Amino acid sequence: MRFPSHRVWSCLHATRRLHEARTVFPLLACLWVAFATPGRAAERPVRILALGDSLTAGYGLAHADSFVPRLQAALDARGDAITILDGGVSGDTSTDALARLDWALGDNPDAVIVELGGNDGLRGLDPARMEQNLTAILDRLKQAHLPVLLSGMYAPPNMGASYGQSFRAVFERLSHRPGILWDPFFLDGVAAHPELEQADHIHPNPAGVAVIVARMVPLVERLSHRP
Repeated sequence: MRFPSHRVWSCLHATRRLHEARTVFPLLACLWVAFATPGRAAERPVRILALGDSLTAGYGLAHADSFVPRLQAALDARGDAITILDGGVSGDTSTDALARLDWALGDNPDAVIVELGGNDGLRGLDPARMEQNLTAILDRLKQAHLPVLLSGMYAPPNMGASYGQSFRAVFERLSHRPGILWDPFFLDGVAAHPELEQADHIHPNPAGVAVIVARMVPLVERLSHRP
């Protein structure tokens, strides 16, 4: 939280004569005004970058029905001072997201949601390479002192059990990094529920997005309060 110095100094200036009475009350009163008085000089909203692929970008959906606008609307309805920055690009693999990371951070977020890996799995890319990319992303965000909510992913079943286990193990290992806020599966409650999926059985429909948003809101609120 930023220190509202302009309010403290204005208050002290107005009460400077009381200081001659050698009392600390003016200072205490000014600090209370600066920090505890509701409705004054609201802080800048916490800016959270949603770094992801088509699941973040809202592939196949009207913009208003996609993940970022729906999450923003849910947070606004709760009165949360949080702004979600849309960093979703359809088709992105972990390699693509790493390549554009510095550009995505140009909006100066305060925290980051990382939702990646789906396209790596769909293309059968090496899980070891995905782990290198995701590790590099998380290292870069740590270097920038940005709290992270990491959302996990599973490989498509048709890739086989061995590939699926190796793929999932990447996220399990990364989830244990210090300071990571962990969401085990971005499509939890939506995958394998045809009524919540688009015709491709990969991307959520508007009802599916609503399920994801409802689960993510408490996590995003926790992320916004992390130092």
